[in-house]
Amino acid sequence: MTLQNDRFLRACLRQATDHTPVWLMRQAGRYLPEYCATRAKAGSFMGLATNVDFATEVTLQPLDRYPLDAAILFSDILTVPDAMGLGLSFAMGEGPRFAKNVRDEAAVAELAVPDMNKLRYVFDAVTSIRRALNGRVPLIGFSGSPWTLACYMVEGQGSDDYRHVKTLMYSRPDLMHRILEINANAVALYLNTQIEAGAQAVMIFDSWGGVLADGPFQEFSLAYTRKVLAQLHKSHNGETIPRLVFTKGGGLWLPEMGELDCEVLGLDWTVNLGKARGLVGGQVGGPGKALQGNIDPNILFAPPASIQKEVRRVLDSFGTPHTDPNQSGPTHIFNLGHGISQYTPPEHVAALVEAVHSHSRAMRA
Repeated sequence: MTLQNDRFLRACLRQATDHTPVWLMRQAGRYLPEYCATRAKAGSFMGLATNVDFATEVTLQPLDRYPLDAAILFSDILTVPDAMGLGLSFAMGEGPRFAKNVRDEAAVAELAVPDMNKLRYVFDAVTSIRRALNGRVPLIGFSGSPWTLACYMVEGQGSDDYRHVKTLMYSRPDLMHRILEINANAVALYLNTQIEAGAQAVMIFDSWGGVLADGPFQEFSLAYTRKVLAQLHKSHNGETIPRLVFTKGGGLWLPEMGELDCEVLGLDWTVNLGKARGLVGGQVGGPGKALQGNIDPNILFAPPASIQKEVRRVLDSFGTPHTDPNQSGPTHIFNLGHGISQYTPPEHVAALVEAVHSHSRAMRA
């Protein structure tokens, strides 16, 4: 089925587009009343994520409301450790937590790459969403990075100080490397199976990479993201599959991330897009990375006029878009610098998407 809007995929591959494509991290979520209604029907977050029809429905909800340029699979980054038998649950109003944590030799010895049949609900959702999209926009699959998954597996839940995972990393780096090795192989298999089910691009969320010191970041996060990328399908059914990497707090290591074997680097709001373009975006006709990001999600609490002004500032900071249809060059995919807040007014998202499309068209005129 032909894509009616392939701007996101073209921008991932550093090809010129008529406007800057936009999608939002967590675009299907609690800020939308229709999502809350579907979640209430599902009974719980995991009830929503594991039901193919519900997962399809909520993935499409933001696209029915806004002219976004991509869809992202509705799932959670912690499905892989859940399939490893750690027992994932979500209490209402609280973050995820695991029934079992991984903090000693015995727990590490029990870890293995999970049977992908335990994640069949994810792959069935990918196939169902792809069918329901019917070529409107491309579908992005995703996973947490090996390091980010390890953080949750060791801590047992979210953390403010990362005490348990860093204690293990510094005192028993051998165990930490063992966890990360298993995670890297599991994430690669998981993403490849999403691609085979119909995902047209895949994204690795290294949400907790930025909590690491310089040195440990390269050893415990970047090295294992690299191991995942080395195993991923670069194409499927004759179509190139772009690979996106986002490390929250990773701006410090952008030159090293520029050497990763991926097409797109996601940036949080602490990074200047123009400087990032100069470091890793490349020149017209030469190699480089497409950039994704990076407006502060909290701008969405400000009035529409303020949102429009900040959108223009972010687009202008990237600079004049590359417009040569005959060769590749620096490209930008507009996104938030992290996930959208559940308290965001839905009409403010409409103002953001409209401002991205209109100002980025004007920049190309």
